[in-house]
Amino acid sequence: MGSADGPTADEPDGGSRKTRDTAVSERRFRFLVAGYAVSSYGTFLNMVALNLFVYETTGRALAMGLFMAVRLASGFVAGLVVGGLLARFSAKSIMLWANVGQGAVMLVLILAPDSLVTGALMAVSVVIGACGTLFMVALRSSIPEMVGEDRRAWANSLSITGRSMAMVAGFASAGVVVSLVGYTAAFLLDMATFVICAVTVALLPIAGGKGAGSEAGASGASAGAGKGEKEAKSGPRWRPVAFLALAAAPGLGLMVALRGVDAFGSSSHNAALPIYSTSLDASNPAVFVSAFWCVWALGNIGAQQVIQRYSQRTGKTVGALGFGYGTVVMSAAFIAAFAGFPLAVTAVIALIAGAADGLTEVAYTSHLQTLPATLRGHAFGLSATFENLGFGVGMILVAAALDRFSPLAVVGWSHGAAIVVAVVFLLRVAALRRAEPAGPMGPAGGAGRAGLRKEEAVEGRPDRGDRDGAEVSRG
Repeated sequence: MGSADGPTADEPDGGSRKTRDTAVSERRFRFLVAGYAVSSYGTFLNMVALNLFVYETTGRALAMGLFMAVRLASGFVAGLVVGGLLARFSAKSIMLWANVGQGAVMLVLILAPDSLVTGALMAVSVVIGACGTLFMVALRSSIPEMVGEDRRAWANSLSITGRSMAMVAGFASAGVVVSLVGYTAAFLLDMATFVICAVTVALLPIAGGKGAGSEAGASGASAGAGKGEKEAKSGPRWRPVAFLALAAAPGLGLMVALRGVDAFGSSSHNAALPIYSTSLDASNPAVFVSAFWCVWALGNIGAQQVIQRYSQRTGKTVGALGFGYGTVVMSAAFIAAFAGFPLAVTAVIALIAGAADGLTEVAYTSHLQTLPATLRGHAFGLSATFENLGFGVGMILVAAALDRFSPLAVVGWSHGAAIVVAVVFLLRVAALRRAEPAGPMGPAGGAGRAGLRKEEAVEGRPDRGDRDGAEVSRG
């Protein structure tokens, strides 16, 4: 039977039609990323504006910590349930309502009378934390359906580039926006960014979620994936499905754990940067922080450009080793950033940290996307839970440690833990590669991918060079 995706004897123009379909899907995805970048700008803008507003409203630094804790806790809970939501609803509907919810809660904050501002702020922290996680998981888990399996590295890189640029713009403009036009105008701008993203999502045909699950089941998924689909559709059993996703590929659980430890390390440099910057220039501490993140973003964006071109030219993804080595380099760079080097050297270190961070992000996301659609949403949700947990616990421990130890010491042991786990992960990947027979029909060659590949004819071809974290066979 002829494939609808490729040319046949009866369809000489099948290849050109596939090329046109690919071009259309990529163009649509670019529009989606543009909307996502706009909403990300709003997210990073309100991270600054809302924290300043909380402090000005309450007059207590503890309130800012509580606001952030509620936001992270909401993201934690959302990560646990989003897999089940994706089994019942389309990714498009989840992304749409996540933006509508964030825009609506910002409107509630703007209209709230003075007596209800504190309650409105708590509502904002809950909705922003939960909806941010829901949107991110729905987007990342649905990318293979949107652009095709072989273009997921390109798509991941493009979305990360948009978010990095939005982060720089949001952080850089937040202080200016608040000081020039005030909090109400800043919140209105924030609300508008979520509305723009919601409109973008509403106008585009977006695959994934419930539709992807049924499609995967009809296209010959493995027995493990079929079991995952049945469990995904039974509400009370979402948690076993999430952990089934971690067991679907060798080393995947360790990879997610490393991601959580990396988030723990990230909390240390986020908390330590203002303190370190103050020690460099007490009269204007914001200069170093802003410059550091701008250079970091340049490195991140530069890495994404290289990854996009590499993926487009070779058809390969970054791979599990890229994730492990990238984590080591990134963590080491963040430690070195607090070592007191001259500013020029520190700028180079920040550039390296950003590039390594971009590499690990693409490698990690591409890895989880090799799971069947029925398990993918659960894996991304559980990953988001681990990341929120690591960052939240890290912020508590790091804040206490910075009262007694230097920023270098705190960042050193926090990112040092990530380096240790990354080395263990790299050793695990190397052991799996040594243990797996070189032939594709060996025991590990066939069983090692059971429950992992949605369509082996599409993803598992060595001649395509499609090596990522989920497939650790030797090249």
